[in-house]
Amino acid sequence: MAKVYLGVGTNLGDRLNNLNEAIRLIKNFRNTEVIKISKIYETEPWGYTLQDKFLNLCMEIETDLDPFELLEECQKVERILKRKRYFRWGPRTIDVDILIYDDVSINDDKLTIPHPRIQERAFVLVPLKDLNENIVIKGKTISEWIDIVGLEGIKEFTIK
Repeated sequence: MAKVYLGVGTNLGDRLNNLNEAIRLIKNFRNTEVIKISKIYETEPWGYTLQDKFLNLCMEIETDLDPFELLEECQKVERILKRKRYFRWGPRTIDVDILIYDDVSINDDKLTIPHPRIQERAFVLVPLKDLNENIVIKGKTISEWIDIVGLEGIKEFTIK
């Protein structure tokens, strides 16, 4: 089975419910087991900033699905949770990204692995570090990337 890291985020509607529903759906992927789920972080929007804050988490899964089958499953979650693609980096009910898939490297019109901006985003790096601080991305550890991008705009989310 392949070891995969997913990033999950939401900033529309009931954000916590959106994350919980996405987790539930991912747990039901065929030939897939959820190994770990990071803490939840509330983060400032990235790219297009005139929108509500996000809730983000990362998941470690093991799967027999190939990367493109997994992409289809992730997009199914987005469809079920009614994601609309208004514009790049815009608001969304849910976003499920394949961040890392084993040591696989893909650069295709439909899928790029590792995720092309993983090292630029604290909202991905911090929850990813919760799961495995030994991951190396483009020659640097997650901690080194976090030192570069900083922690501004990210805080652990507390369920009230």
